[in-house]
Amino acid sequence: MGQSVRTFLGWAAFVFFLFFMWSTFGEIRARNDRVPFSQVMAALEEGRIKQMEITGQALTGEFTSGVKFQSTGVLTDSVLESLHRANRHYGTQYEVQKERSGMFWLFLLQWMPMLLILGLFLFFMRQLQAGGGKIMSFGKSRARRMTEKQSSVTFADVAGATESKRELQEVVAFLRNSKQYTRLGGRIPKGVLLIGAPGTGKTLLARAVAGEAKVPFFSIAGSEFMEVFVGIGPSRVRDLFEQGKRCAPCLIFIDEIDAVARNRSMGLSSGHQEQEQTLNQLLVEMDGFEANAGVVVIAATNRPEMLDPAILRPGRFDRHVIVGKPDLSGREAILQVHTRRIKLADDVDLSVVGRATPGMTGADLENLVNEAALMAAHHSQEAVGMKEFEAAADKILMGSERSAVVMSRKELEATAYHEAGHALVSCLLKGEKGEPDPVHKVTIIPRGAALGLTMQLPVEDRHSVNESFACNQIAVLMGGRIGEEIALGQASSGAANDFEKATELASKMVREWGMSKEVGLTFHRTEQPSNFLGLPQHPAVPCSESMAEKIDSEIARILSQQYHRAKDLLQKHVRILNKTAQALLEYETISGQELHTLIAGGQIARKRPTSRFKTPKQWMSEQQQSKKEGQKEAKEAAAAVSARTAIAQQPQQQKQQRATGHEPV
Repeated sequence: MGQSVRTFLGWAAFVFFLFFMWSTFGEIRARNDRVPFSQVMAALEEGRIKQMEITGQALTGEFTSGVKFQSTGVLTDSVLESLHRANRHYGTQYEVQKERSGMFWLFLLQWMPMLLILGLFLFFMRQLQAGGGKIMSFGKSRARRMTEKQSSVTFADVAGATESKRELQEVVAFLRNSKQYTRLGGRIPKGVLLIGAPGTGKTLLARAVAGEAKVPFFSIAGSEFMEVFVGIGPSRVRDLFEQGKRCAPCLIFIDEIDAVARNRSMGLSSGHQEQEQTLNQLLVEMDGFEANAGVVVIAATNRPEMLDPAILRPGRFDRHVIVGKPDLSGREAILQVHTRRIKLADDVDLSVVGRATPGMTGADLENLVNEAALMAAHHSQEAVGMKEFEAAADKILMGSERSAVVMSRKELEATAYHEAGHALVSCLLKGEKGEPDPVHKVTIIPRGAALGLTMQLPVEDRHSVNESFACNQIAVLMGGRIGEEIALGQASSGAANDFEKATELASKMVREWGMSKEVGLTFHRTEQPSNFLGLPQHPAVPCSESMAEKIDSEIARILSQQYHRAKDLLQKHVRILNKTAQALLEYETISGQELHTLIAGGQIARKRPTSRFKTPKQWMSEQQQSKKEGQKEAKEAAAAVSARTAIAQQPQQQKQQRATGHEPV
């Protein structure tokens, strides 16, 4: 029976219940005019009854006073004689009818309300126990089932994860033809753990496996096992796997499994006992399957270090699939998937967009395409062009523009020389060993928390960092402070984030990467707190006090060395530094190609935009002008009100003057 039919029957029963309750209480109210049979007979003998009707044992009638009555009595011969006598002497009208066969309706009226109450109680209790989030279904699994017909996602819809798809295709082959793999005594993997950063497509891969295998697919989040009631988590785990066994072969997907399978040694209080019981039940279910049951568990997490070792062992999650961020070709493939339903302009080159979005995941790229489409629609464009993609990428990578920020001329100059220092050092190091990534764009328009930005884009994806590149990157970070010192003769707080990044990079070179001769090929990691209650994510590697002094000395040496290296470069090219800063002050944003034009001695050949910044004097002047205009409008409005009031008072004044005999001349 469908949900709509059950709802209709419930409401119909409720309406009938109200009707019979009304009928019953109406009957009770009608019985308020009942009169005892003895009083009826006494009134009949006295002639105070006008008319009476007898049906079986039911008597109804009307007194001579006009009041109607009801009664119950046995029709005997003496009663009939009294009726005849009253009719002869007092004119009492009476009528005797045969008794109706209304026992069934009488029974129905008397017992139907009770039967309806009992039926409604049973109906609602069954509804409460039917699952789907009802109050009595705490122990039922809340997994959402997707059949093979509903699962329309396939591997063709997944891009940028070639290696992950290759490993999962074997799982599809297991589910499609399990006998081929079990005939030699092997067993199907019981679990596959997808590990990757947020947004890399772990859930999409699991759905694609279900779509390719054409098997039922159960999806549930790890947090849905937990409830405020004790014992609910294990009960839901049991119910989930029972459903899976009934539908085998099938897939069970547990998203964010770290919510329920967290390391039991991290429990700091008894409040984690329910979680531990749920995890224990999950361990038992995964390791308690019958051989070749055909149920495969796929779980996803972005925090594998938080999982309990018992669930990671073979026999539970036999395979660990790493779902990493897409490379350049992967980003281009993902963009092609997400732009299928987007109308693109002729100038759109997805390979360029892919190169301009390093480090983005599949979710980030989907958001990029959506932002570009919204921008094009906002400007009433017929198609999404390269300009919208570039603006969307700038917004996501660098933050939204804050053009309303009021900056003085000195702050603008400091920002311009700061960003010019970054960009110029990056360009001057081109051609050297481990050269930094090329400059894509330089801007002094505030974005996010920064007053200006120098955006560098890699030519190709980088999976490791060598010593030359690390040193060059530190020099580029130092270029901002040096540009301010050379041009303005003083420093500002704008380089705080640059120093933080440079120090972190130099620390990794010395502590972890073995790029210091003084410290040697040793590993000294500092304690890194995790997001879970401040517990250390990676244990610290201790070192002696003398080694700690060497590490600090080497970090300071690397920073100082790259600082003086960048300073020498900028001092040799002060003219180009000034020229680049002035161009930023005029154009606010210059591209990497325009920067190389300035370094080569050329000029930027484009129209100067209208500045979106205002100096404090301009801002104060606009505020004062706006205030004056507001005061002027207020005076004009007050004058208009006074004029209307005077016009309205003229007829009254004329009447008063006529009454006093003083007519206006």
